[in-house]
Amino acid sequence: MAIAVVSLQVETLHPMTQLEVAYHYGNPPTEAEMRAISALREVYGIRRITFDPKGRTIHVEFDASRFKEPVIAALLREAGLDVQEKPALA
Repeated sequence: MAIAVVSLQVETLHPMTQLEVAYHYGNPPTEAEMRAISALREVYGIRRITFDPKGRTIHVEFDASRFKEPVIAALLREAGLDVQEKPALA
């Protein structure tokens, strides 16, 4: 009786490229806007959203194979956030 050894190689069909973008925002988000922004976490391809209230910045980690940076800004604006310029790199 011969025993066959099978080797499986797992390949990712669509490899992810994780990027993070940051934006300054003007007015602090209201409770309703925070709920809308929180709901963006359910959008496939958005991995993490964090706020820095002192610096008035929001950071979004996303899958660049699904979204481009302008789309992320548009999603935040649609949620009601007063998105302004991106912070300067230090």
